[in-house]
Amino acid sequence: MPGTLVVIPTFNERENLAAIIGRVRAAAPEASVLVVDDASPDGTGALAEEIAASDASVHVRHRAGKEGLGAAYLDAFAWALDRGYDVIVQMDADGSHRPEDLPGLLHALDADAATPADLVIGSRWIDGGRIENWPKRREWLSRGGSAYARRALRVPTRDTTAGYRAFRADALRRMPLDDVHTRGYGFQVDMLWHAHEAGFRVVEVPVTFVEREHGRSKMTIGIVVEAMARVTAWGIRSRFARRGTGD
Repeated sequence: MPGTLVVIPTFNERENLAAIIGRVRAAAPEASVLVVDDASPDGTGALAEEIAASDASVHVRHRAGKEGLGAAYLDAFAWALDRGYDVIVQMDADGSHRPEDLPGLLHALDADAATPADLVIGSRWIDGGRIENWPKRREWLSRGGSAYARRALRVPTRDTTAGYRAFRADALRRMPLDDVHTRGYGFQVDMLWHAHEAGFRVVEVPVTFVEREHGRSKMTIGIVVEAMARVTAWGIRSRFARRGTGD
């Protein structure tokens, strides 16, 4: 699919970056890659520049500091929309989102499909989706968080917290991105909620989520608790709004 940009936010991912970019380029040779680095002290940004210097399909944006996942993606969305990309993909740098699953996400966005999607979620929690090398505690936390957000916000998506996603650019242009204020873990739920509120067609396709081999996960219990608190507030606000309109 021409006009596809894969966005990879990074913070201290030097060990993983070259491999993940190489796999993206192999899985979707027509796609471009944008690395958004939050001033990684381990030299991730410098490595990204080296890769970009030898591959014109790789681009780099440097940010002043660690400002959060949501801020990095919103910055990347604006960059991509300004340059006319048709499709924008979210992907983690650590290998947990397998580039080999990328063609499946892009196929679901195909404008020639009978029911093309506006947003495709790479889902762990539908038939065919699975996880590898996760401790049970983390699986329960992720499943529980997705289930809670689904019920609180009344959205049908099974994997509400999934970060492996593909957006159609014209759908992003219709989304009120100025109303997306979450910058951390809750950003994924925030964007999904806005997508459903905007009437987007959201499709889930099964993917395999693999635990990272190098580096440390940036997920903590505190981050999850903060995200669930936000979801609770959004759910309450949404219910009052529906009552006010008689829905």
